[in-house]
Formats: sequence, structure tokens, C-alpha cells
Amino acid sequence: MAIQFYLNGELRREKAIPPTTTVLDYLRTNLGQTGTKEGCAEGDCGACSIVIVRRSENGNAVYEVVNSCLLIVPQLDGANVVTVEGLDQDGHMDPVQVDMVESDGSQCGFCTPGFIMALYALRQGDEELTDGVIHDALAGNLCRCTGYRPIVEAAQHACSTATVDEFGRLEPLVSGESYELGSQKFFAPRNLGKLSDLMATYPEAVMLAGGTDLGLRFSKDRDLLPTIIHTSEVSELCTITETEHYLELGAAVTYTRALPYIKRLHPSFATLITRIGSRQIRNLGTLGGNIGTASPIGDTLPCLIALDTTLILYSKDGTRELPLENFFLAYRKTDLKSGEVIKGIRIPKLKKGQEFRTYKISKRYDQDISSVIGAYLLEIADNKVTHVRIAFGGMAEIPKRAKACEVAILEKDWVEETLREAGSAVASDFNPLSDHRATKDYRLRVAENLFLRLYRDLNGTEDLLEVVGA
Repeated sequence: MAIQFYLNGELRREKAIPPTTTVLDYLRTNLGQTGTKEGCAEGDCGACSIVIVRRSENGNAVYEVVNSCLLIVPQLDGANVVTVEGLDQDGHMDPVQVDMVESDGSQCGFCTPGFIMALYALRQGDEELTDGVIHDALAGNLCRCTGYRPIVEAAQHACSTATVDEFGRLEPLVSGESYELGSQKFFAPRNLGKLSDLMATYPEAVMLAGGTDLGLRFSKDRDLLPTIIHTSEVSELCTITETEHYLELGAAVTYTRALPYIKRLHPSFATLITRIGSRQIRNLGTLGGNIGTASPIGDTLPCLIALDTTLILYSKDGTRELPLENFFLAYRKTDLKSGEVIKGIRIPKLKKGQEFRTYKISKRYDQDISSVIGAYLLEIADNKVTHVRIAFGGMAEIPKRAKACEVAILEKDWVEETLREAGSAVASDFNPLSDHRATKDYRLRVAENLFLRLYRDLNGTEDLLEVVGA
């Protein structure tokens, strides 16, 4: 079958593109559309940003900026794609382009198309235009020479009004479920039954969700994977269910879709998710993918463990439920059985009297790999800790509970000395490695200090500079 999608309003059909070709390479090399730039080729700089227009559940057009360096061409099947070349309509520039020129928002110009596309997506949305929203929209784009002040000024003016342009009015395309070229195969099943059949037929296939991690094998390693199974079109993996007691997210639900729910239920967790990656990353990345990669520094994993999250695992034999903390067995090794897939992530809601906090320590605030992440669920009654779950990332070969720290807190008085004792127990729970992100001693000291941050945070008296030495 051919890959078909809209590109700047024109229908394209591709039958001879290798499945592992990145969208960035396709645009620049195959089509000569060089407005989309290659900077880092790993989703950090935003120079390759494009916009995908999709339909929300209520049928409205939603404009999402993504990194084209992390996408492969078959992922565009059925999509509605806009690049910087498409913004010039009948000789008239988009308001974002006009205001970038008039505010002197560009010097060398290399990064400018990526900024344009990020602001174009922002302009088409319905968010209240605050400085915080603008800065979040620009967090995935790096500029080395202009400086952000004139770019922010352009955003403030150009994005103050939203319009649905001709791209938002295009009728959605029906995408296919398979694409082959030579010895390479790409599958995009629509339901769990077909996904299971494909996993049985191709047991060595690579599972692709958002691709914000796996995409580096295409953009950096140029890995010609023989068989890829894309999970983001599986309907059962894209559902969001909320009950009185829990929030259940399908494994293919993106961070962007999940964020409003998590922000309402667990604000501290939501803040951490905005630091994992930019909007470009959040529009593609998934919680299920973050769990499936089983990285010891996967940012969401300590949070989910502390919250006592349950995984819903599916295979042809049925479903089983597994506490997330039991999912990780060793470095990059999980309890996922042959033929199984992560179907859902069930996150309990907080009970009355419970508090949840998570803190990430990294070399830069946005879009950086963590050195240490601490996550804390506590229930305090009559100034005594009656329930506690603590988990850390970056401190061991897997994300894991801090059992000795929990013992040091449970049934103790909620006073600073209790938290100091819990911090002293970190070395009993963990023996971290030293690497280029942090030394062993630094990790232990930071993890210990985070207990003071937790205490002062919950008491409304924290002084972060004093506590963590930032």
C-alpha cells in the first residue's frame, strides 16, 4: 500500500520511500523543502519543527507542533502536515512570520522556521496567551544569536487572535495498516486483536509508540529496522478512563492528551511532565513508551511507582494486572511476557489527607535528562505520618522504592528531624553510579536534601536555594 497524507494542503502518495526514512530527510532530500532545518537530529533544538493538524474528539481541528527528525514517513499516513513553506498563502505571509520580521526576531535565520512553526501552532490554539504559555510554547526551540525577547514580542502580537485556516478544514484521510518496501515492513494495526496477531507473526519486530526515544535509531544511527509495529493507532491503547478512584490512561495516550487530567489530579506530577520535553516531544511521547523502555532515569517512573500505579497488560491469553514497582526486574529488563503489551496505566487518585510531590534535579530546567528524581506520597494525620510511599530514579539500575527511607518516616511525627533521619537512610536504599550526569556522592547528597525540600514544601516554608544548593 501507499503512504498518503496532505502536505501543505496537497495530497501526496508515496510508494517507494524506505520505511525508516525520517520526515526531516524526506522533506529536505526527496522534496527539496529545505525550510525545515536539521540541527540536533534528536528532538532538542526545534529547528526541524513541523505541524500536524488532527481532529479532536469533538471534531475540532487541533494543531500540534512536532519534531520531524524523530518521525518516520509511514507515521504520516493519513496525516495533515504543514511546513513553513505552506504558510505563504497567495503571496501573503502568516501573521507569525510578519511579526517575527517586524520585531527583528531573526538574525542568522537558521532556527527561525522552527520558531515560526511553534508559534503557528500556538496561534491556532485556544490557550490564554500568558507569558508562561508563550515560554512553554517556545521551550522546544533554541536560538543561539537573536535572543528571545523579540521572539516573545512577536508571539504576544501575532498569537493574540486565533483563526482556523484552510489546513484545518481539510477532510481527514483514512490511513492504511501496512507498508512495505523491499525487506522492510511497517504495520499500524487498529485494534488489540490485530496487534497481537502481528506480534505473534513477527516476534522480533520493534514496537514503536511516539518515537521520542526510538526515533534516535532512525535519525542518528540510521538503523534500517526490518519490521516495525506502530502502536499509536490501536484504539484500545488510546482511551482515557476516569472513575471515582483512579485515572486509567491507554499506553498510546500522548503526554499532551494526558496532561490536563494529571494537572488536575496530581499538579506536581504535571509540572514534571512539562520538564520532560517540549510541546514537540509531548505531542508524540507516551507514558506507555516511557514505561516500556524501562530506563532507570525515565522521569515518570518514580512518580508512578510512588502513586502505586498498576499496569494493565494484554495478550491473547487475556489481561493481567501488575503493580508497576514489580514490572522492573533489572537494567532494561521487565516482567513483560512474550506476546504481551502494555494496555493501560491505572493511576490512583489521592485520598483525603494525602499529599504527592515530585522533584527533578538536572543540569538545566527544561528538556534535560535527570540526575535524580524523587517522588513522595504521604498521608499525615494529627501531625503523624500514617502512610508513605517513596521512589527514586537515577539512583539504581531500575526506578525503585526507598524502603529504608519509608521506615524512617512511617508512624513518626511530622517534624523536620524526622525528614532528616529519612534523608540519612538514602544510603541504605541506594548505591548509585557515577556518570557524566552526576557523581555517586552528588546523587546521594541531593536525594538526602530533597527530604528537607519535601518538608518545607508541604509546610509552605521551603527555601529551595538553601535546601538543594541550586
